[in-house]
Parts: sequence; structure tokens; C-alpha cells
Amino acid sequence: MKLLVTGGAGFIGSAVVRRAIRDGHQVVNLDALTYAACLDNVAQVSTAPGYAFVEADIRDRAALDTVFADHHPDAVMHLAAESHVDRSIDGPGSFIETNVTGTYTLLEAARAYWVGQGKPEQFRFHHISTDEVYGSLGPDPDRDGQFTEETSYDPRSPYSASKAASDHLVRAWHETYGLPVVLTNCSNNYGPYHFPEKLIPVVILNALAGKVIPVYGAGENVRDWLYVEDHAEALLLVVQKGALGRSYNIGGENEVKNIDLVRMICAILDRKKPRGRPYCEQITFVADRPGHDLRYAIDPTRIRDELGWRPSVTLEQGLEKTLDWYLNNEAWWRALQNRSGVGERLGVKA
Repeated sequence: MKLLVTGGAGFIGSAVVRRAIRDGHQVVNLDALTYAACLDNVAQVSTAPGYAFVEADIRDRAALDTVFADHHPDAVMHLAAESHVDRSIDGPGSFIETNVTGTYTLLEAARAYWVGQGKPEQFRFHHISTDEVYGSLGPDPDRDGQFTEETSYDPRSPYSASKAASDHLVRAWHETYGLPVVLTNCSNNYGPYHFPEKLIPVVILNALAGKVIPVYGAGENVRDWLYVEDHAEALLLVVQKGALGRSYNIGGENEVKNIDLVRMICAILDRKKPRGRPYCEQITFVADRPGHDLRYAIDPTRIRDELGWRPSVTLEQGLEKTLDWYLNNEAWWRALQNRSGVGERLGVKA
């Protein structure tokens, strides 16, 4: 299968690219190489015979038309997006431009290609999205439940609103034009090559540097954590076997409060890289993010029952693997230290 992966130099996209090449697929990696992208993320597969890289923006229709004409993909896996909630609070415009306008432009390019090829039955447009489009759940798992594919959309941040809009566009292009689409909404990802602006890599690198480990509010917000390599496996399964027009929620089955997650990371570091005092002493509670959703939790029943997928690691196992990767790949994260937002929590200016 030849896959056009947008955002393939980013965190989740690069995991998809690496896994796809390893599984024997051909991959065209299209990325605009914005601040969080890094071609080192795909260096291990960059010389593979089935791999090609194109630097282009998903808002550039002419560039997209050229990519489709030159490479004739069997499927699009659309991961290119502005993805950081904090940045969306301080600068929502780029999220509208990339996540909404960019998705529209890509849909139109994909539709033109699909129609021009005679509407091949095997073609797929796989839109990768987030559980944040569903809003916030109450604190009690028994009473307040989990997100299912039927949960009403209720986005609370500029980021989640832009992703909700892109989800609706993809569904509309399926219903209106017949474009063969599948959609997925995932929980919080973590693992190797995670750009150090999100919670887990910020905790790891600030801990190692002896800096403050910032935790929003009282750290009571709950997230479901999904190891990125497991997510890549699930995404490739959905693009090949998912039912047309169907959405699938992909979760890690690992709900935990932010403060407990941070303490878990500190405890692992105490074992793997001990020093004179516990890393948890660096934890500092900071002003909460505006509109900070209390709890996200994914019900993965559909993808488990229909496609037979479940995560391969627990949160504890995944964190061990992640910490080992960061400790063994200092050159990768050292090279990113001067990029904007690295090691910071943002979005508290409002």
C-alpha cells in the first residue's frame, strides 16, 4: 500500500511513517517542517526504497496536486496539525489556518485525485483527530463514563474546536461527495520523539536539568495515556480495515491524574538516574490553564471488537520505555533546546 502521510516529521506522524515502512508499505511523507517537526524522527527509514519526503504545506493546493499526481497514493493518513492546546490559547489563528483551512484544502485535493482516477474502491482518506473534541468528563468513571464514538462534540479550547471543525469537514466530504473516509480520535500520546513542549517530555527534561517541574492547578486533571507506537499500529490497522465512514476511538486504557503521572516519572528517574534528592521535590504547581478540561477517557470497545486492537503496554511499561529512550537519546533533545516553548508550560496569559 502506498500511503501519503501528512505531518510525517512530527511526533505521531513519524511513528506512523516508521511503522509503515517496517510493515512493508510505501510512504510519501509530506510535512511543512514547522517548529515541532524534526526529520531526525524518520532518519532510520529515510533511505528505505519505499520512502519519499516532500516539504509542503497542506494549505498549498498546487503543491498537493503535484504530490498526488507524482506519487499516486492508495490512501491519505492526515496527521498534519497544530496540536498544542496551550499555544492555541495564546495564538488561535494558526490553528484555524492549518487545522481547518488546511484540512479543507487537502480534502479537495484528495477528492480531485480520487475522481480523476475513476474513484478507485481501495482509496481511503484517514483523518486522525483527538478525544478533546468531546469536551470534558466528570471525575467519577462509574458515574461519568467515557467518550464513545457517539459522544456529542463539545470542544472547549481553540485547538479542540479547530479539530472538531476538521472532523466535521471530513464527514461532510464523505456524505456529500462520497469520498471514502475513516476517522480516528485518540487519547493523549507519549513515547519516543515527543517534542518537549507537552507534559511528559517537559517533566522528563526539566527533571534531568534540575529545573522546576510545572504542574497546572492542583494536578487533578485526568488523562488517558496511549503509547505512540501502539497508536501507530492502530492507525495503520484502521486505514486498511476500518469501515468506510466509520470513526474509531483509540485509547490506552490508562487513566491517571496529572500529578500521579508526574510522580510516576519522578520515581522511575529516581531508579534509573539517581542523585542526592528525589526528583519529585522539583514539582511546582502553577496557575491553571484557562478552560482546562477535567477528565478525558476513551471507551475503546469499537476498535477492540471490530478490528481486534488493544494497546500492548501498560502506562508503567510505556513510561519505562519512554524514559529509557530519552536517557539514551540526549543528542536528539539537546538539538531542540533553543526552539520556542521547549521546557515550558504555556497558555496562562489569558
